[in-house]
Amino acid sequence: MIPQRPTHPFDARKLVVTVVGGTVVLLGLLLLVLPGPAFVVLPLGLAILATEFVWAKRLLGRVRRAARKTARLGSQSALMRWVRSLRRRRVFYTIGRGI
Repeated sequence: MIPQRPTHPFDARKLVVTVVGGTVVLLGLLLLVLPGPAFVVLPLGLAILATEFVWAKRLLGRVRRAARKTARLGSQSALMRWVRSLRRRRVFYTIGRGI
């Protein structure tokens, strides 16, 4: 009897990406509690995993958006952030109407 070939061939590239990306993500998680650049290493690991996995690509997009928002908020003064939050809640509008 002739052995059957597997229906899904072995994908060495996907294995390498999974091992390397997973290792970098685990290192980044360790660097959250140890001294080191965790906020650089974690997105790097996600970027490696995103070359093969859709879920990693989506997560990397969320991380990028959060980083942009944090950078934008970090460049503003605390007073301006407070005024903008009040404006969003329409506090000035209701005060101006005398309500």
